[in-house]
Amino acid sequence: MDLVNKSKYNIILGSGSSRRKELLGMTGINFSVMSIPVDESFPDFLQGTEISEYIVKNKSDAFNNLIKENEIIITADTLVWFENKCLGKPKDKKEAKYMLKLFAGKSHDVITSVGFLTQSNFKVITESTTVIYKSLTDSEIDYYVENVNPIDKAGSYGIQDWIGMIGVEHVNGSYTSVLGLPVPQTTNQIIKIINENL
Repeated sequence: MDLVNKSKYNIILGSGSSRRKELLGMTGINFSVMSIPVDESFPDFLQGTEISEYIVKNKSDAFNNLIKENEIIITADTLVWFENKCLGKPKDKKEAKYMLKLFAGKSHDVITSVGFLTQSNFKVITESTTVIYKSLTDSEIDYYVENVNPIDKAGSYGIQDWIGMIGVEHVNGSYTSVLGLPVPQTTNQIIKIINENL
């Protein structure tokens, strides 16, 4: 990623997510991290990608008074969309088990929106990935929730975890988007911004 690292732009990941930091770090892009807590609630009438894009816009807006010239601030939001409902992080282990039982033998969509804020512009890209689970048994769900305790994960699971390894049969779309950051699309957008401003 020499083009990015040798450009005039400083890349800032506006997220406290260790997973997103790890994913962006794997690209070789030099970046710093700045996190601002933001209210992630949204209007009830929003659907699917509208929700993640709304939240990402709010996350980016938090940096409006802080962004400097030649900076690109990257924000992101990931949600699980199942049967026309948004499933966030479970409030306890009981709810986590309930969510995973809903997914068993069915498909759901994991939607990640990524915002790119500069002093002069804001752009958002969105990736929707379909995840298909096998018919999980109660014992498999119980084992995962009790041993991994996925309370901090949207939809009650991490695809990189044990449950993803033994339970996910198919992924249609971006795998890294399910992890929290669609890496190829994100790097492409960074390069596009740089090239547009050469």
